[in-house]
Amino acid sequence: MEIKQDFVELKMKESATIFDIEKIRKDFPILHQNINGKPLVYLDNAASTQKPMSVINAISAYYMTINANIHRGIHTLSEKATTEYELTRATIRSFVNAKHTEEVIFTKGTTEAINLVAATYGRQNVKKGDEIIISALEHHSNMVPWQMLAGETGALLKIIPINDAGELIIEDYKKLLNKKTKLVSVAHASNTLGTINPIKEIIGLAHEHGAKVLIDGAQAAAHLIVDVQDFDADFYAFSSHKIYGPTGVGVLYGKKELLEAMPPYQGGGEMIKEVTYEGFTYNDLPYKFEAGTPNIADTIALKTAIDYINYWGKEAIRNYEHEILAYATRKLSAIKGLRIIGEAKEKVGIISFVLNGIHHQDAGIILDHEGIAVRTGHHCTQPLMGRYKISGTSRASFALYNTKEEVDILVDGINKVMRMFA
Repeated sequence: MEIKQDFVELKMKESATIFDIEKIRKDFPILHQNINGKPLVYLDNAASTQKPMSVINAISAYYMTINANIHRGIHTLSEKATTEYELTRATIRSFVNAKHTEEVIFTKGTTEAINLVAATYGRQNVKKGDEIIISALEHHSNMVPWQMLAGETGALLKIIPINDAGELIIEDYKKLLNKKTKLVSVAHASNTLGTINPIKEIIGLAHEHGAKVLIDGAQAAAHLIVDVQDFDADFYAFSSHKIYGPTGVGVLYGKKELLEAMPPYQGGGEMIKEVTYEGFTYNDLPYKFEAGTPNIADTIALKTAIDYINYWGKEAIRNYEHEILAYATRKLSAIKGLRIIGEAKEKVGIISFVLNGIHHQDAGIILDHEGIAVRTGHHCTQPLMGRYKISGTSRASFALYNTKEEVDILVDGINKVMRMFA
């Protein structure tokens, strides 16, 4: 089923809507509650974004009016479920500007998408003595699968270093690349520091040496325009729950010729064409990688989340979030005893910080008493914490529904923490 939306028309539509923060906030019911007697200030968006009412309604509508399995039934509900499910795939094709709809593979999340590539393309193409390159910024999900692959195959894992601002040192990356490099896997944006990596340059340099590139887009898909054809990405992965969609759904984009050459990830229903007692033949793309009954309701609702982002427009969202990030950076930088970790020139809306003499977990607990939700800890980037010689940070991360007033409340909360430990 080849259902397409035009990428150019979609981008033109994105600039047609006036960004209305009051209307946006009304769309998210969870924001309008008290936590510990204080209005909720939700600043943990890098972990998971909240869901607009349209997404919540889409999940309910599936279970109330469709609730049938896909692809295998000829009755009306099954055909309707299949159509809605494949419309999500088509919407994602447009969202990332993939060339073919069958290049969009549904997974449980970014983590599974990366593991899928490691277990299929990696095992098929990486041998003893080959090299894999990742960066010092990576989430454990984009580190451990490659460590496992290197351990299984005898390949060497190399790390792109960063400077004190949290930016990749591209000159050092160039030195790491050689004819032994088989795969490069880096984040589009850091989940801990917010650093936006120059992925087009990273991909181009890798391709000069014949290496393939996977981009972890978990922290970028909600904030930055993703054009996999322009990037020339071989693989690109992201998660629904970080782009205002449900949990338990993710996306792997892969170039068609690479996916066709890769073996299946799991065996079962849907991924086969024919099974006998002697063996099986596997299905065409994308179904070869989608064994078993999928998360149908939440996948359908993911389309609604992408529609919501497209309604407001990536450019408008990016501009607004940059304004919030700049304001928050100024306000937090003025707090004596607070140090921001990661001050890259190009960032998504993430600020990690430490408070002198105060454990990040203590700070997070006190902020929670003020109704402020921030993330504390190592953020699944323990090696990165080691690079800065700290055990963890407090992290405030912003989304399209956050406001400068919420930043002010965060600043007041941090000042209260500082006074309590003075």
